[in-house]
Amino acid sequence: MGAQLRVYKRRIKSVTATKKITKAMEMIAASRIVKAQRQVAASTPYASELTRAVKAVATGSTAKHPLTTEVDSPARAAVLLITSDRGLAGGYNSNAIKASERLIERLKAEGKEVDTYIVGRKGVAYYAFRERKVTKSWTGFTDSPTYGNAKAVAEPLIEAVTQETAEGGVDELHIVFTEFVSMMTQTPIDDRLLPLSLADTAEEAEGKQEILPLFDFEPSAEDVLDALLPRYVESRIYNALLQSAASKHAATRRAMKSATDNAEELIKSLTRLANAARQAEITQEISEIVGGASALADATAGSD
Repeated sequence: MGAQLRVYKRRIKSVTATKKITKAMEMIAASRIVKAQRQVAASTPYASELTRAVKAVATGSTAKHPLTTEVDSPARAAVLLITSDRGLAGGYNSNAIKASERLIERLKAEGKEVDTYIVGRKGVAYYAFRERKVTKSWTGFTDSPTYGNAKAVAEPLIEAVTQETAEGGVDELHIVFTEFVSMMTQTPIDDRLLPLSLADTAEEAEGKQEILPLFDFEPSAEDVLDALLPRYVESRIYNALLQSAASKHAATRRAMKSATDNAEELIKSLTRLANAARQAEITQEISEIVGGASALADATAGSD
């Protein structure tokens, strides 16, 4: 076997091994998407209804709660960025990071200081490499988040919002995550969680010619908001974590399928090159045999 043919066969063997790995990862991601989709579908109605309930309480009362009251001149904002712990997901992490960068630039242009909170090793590594400050980070659960994880993330954020700004608190809370639209489409978005925007509720009611309901609260509207708003933040973060997990699995499946397809094409190309090299070797060997036979015949004829 010639040296060139050995090189091609060695490369075919290597690419075939890589193809098996990417195919296995594609199948694993595909199996995880189903579970992630069910979790997203189960958590979204709860988060939506809880958001509507909190808005109804805030709109139906005259209470001035720090989590629902707009600050006249907001000075600080917190941004929660959700990335993944692992790569091999195409542009999933880079797109989420770019969305957070655009949001932070916009907030800074408005004259606000920004505190960054990050979920996922990829986001943490991005900020560490650039030596940027991260207020707090969480890792290790992005593939399969639980409500307990969301509660752990929400706790310091709620504490920051309820503190005075001069003491390290923030006036606004924003979240950047990847929304799962479909198996082929995942969109990084940014959303402001706090303070709640009550203008939308009033506009919707006005558009439908509805009268916003009036409520009586016991013991008080402030106590009701104190109880509801932490649950609201936790549920919204939990839904964002699930959406991001489903998006990551879909992006991984798509990236691994593309890698598998590319490996198949490369194997076909290398096989053709190996066949051409083998045929060239066979042709050369035949030529050498024919040449040797001809020389032997000439030598025999000359001796006669």
